[in-house]
Amino acid sequence: MEPTESDLEAYLRGKAYRLRSHVIEMVYKGGSGHPGGSLSAADIVATLYWHVMRIDPQQPRWPERDRLVLSKGHAAPVVYAALAEKGFFPVDVLPTLRKTGTILQGHPDMRKTPGIDMTSGSLGQGLSVALGMALGSRHLRQPFNVYALLSDGELQEGMIWEAAMAAAHYGAGNLTAIVDCNGLQVDGLLSDVMNVEPLVDKWRAFGWQVLEVDGHDFASLIAAFDRRRAEARSEPWVLLCHTVKGKGVSFMEGVMEWHASPISVELRDKALSELAPFAEPHLSAAALGPARRTEGYGVANTAGSAETVPLLGSTQLSRHDDDPMSAGVLTDESAHGVASRR
Repeated sequence: MEPTESDLEAYLRGKAYRLRSHVIEMVYKGGSGHPGGSLSAADIVATLYWHVMRIDPQQPRWPERDRLVLSKGHAAPVVYAALAEKGFFPVDVLPTLRKTGTILQGHPDMRKTPGIDMTSGSLGQGLSVALGMALGSRHLRQPFNVYALLSDGELQEGMIWEAAMAAAHYGAGNLTAIVDCNGLQVDGLLSDVMNVEPLVDKWRAFGWQVLEVDGHDFASLIAAFDRRRAEARSEPWVLLCHTVKGKGVSFMEGVMEWHASPISVELRDKALSELAPFAEPHLSAAALGPARRTEGYGVANTAGSAETVPLLGSTQLSRHDDDPMSAGVLTDESAHGVASRR
């Protein structure tokens, strides 16, 4: 008998294809953008936002939330789509991508977009920022986890490996790196531009727990994140997710030119027609039962497009907008003995 897709897998697949549809429409309306790497990461992003991360759209700066650093900042469209579907801002804002005055810049800006934890775009820097956040949780005495979504191309940056070495040295067990291994970058094949293999051996040599995952197989993604939860260690973890650039759209799959390219109305219509049959969940969120809560790791949050998560604490935060150096920096007014930047 053929194995059947679980209810959760079907639900996440529907979400991922909805995100892909948003990406196509956003890049079309924006006249520019990065569809290829957004589409390759859609299944990973759907799993993070609807199965793994503990977040609260009603309080984007909830101090105990899990953090996502999109180190591959050019894939901002797929994260914006997830944030809108989760209820951080209205879905009808998505078509304003890259427009003058929009909250949706071409690359993530934590000062403008609710739910964005770190401004990014310069490749190679995100893992260092994520490590700082992960270590900061100790000083803040707050049990949050930090996820860094990287491209395989940016592993060519030396700063990634400095952060990898430091994360293992300092025992950042609440840090998880996720590498979107689609094998392509703006100049061609990674193997031609600068080969980064053998990645499993390299990450292990730097002291990380390593899992290789099919980045488009929800059973594999769910199992990997659940194993990471069950086997809490002092070492950081990395998930090497093998993906296809442009996944879900036939004429974009594995095509380097779709790393960054505008979409014509004809190709927009073709892409949306291919995605449409998969872009709605086969089940209602209610069919999956109540949200699963796991202390110190994540929440499977399945209550629809404006979900909230019960808070673990009531720490009050304040923003100091009068100081340009602290734009987007929040301070914990109730924490004693913890310095806050003003």
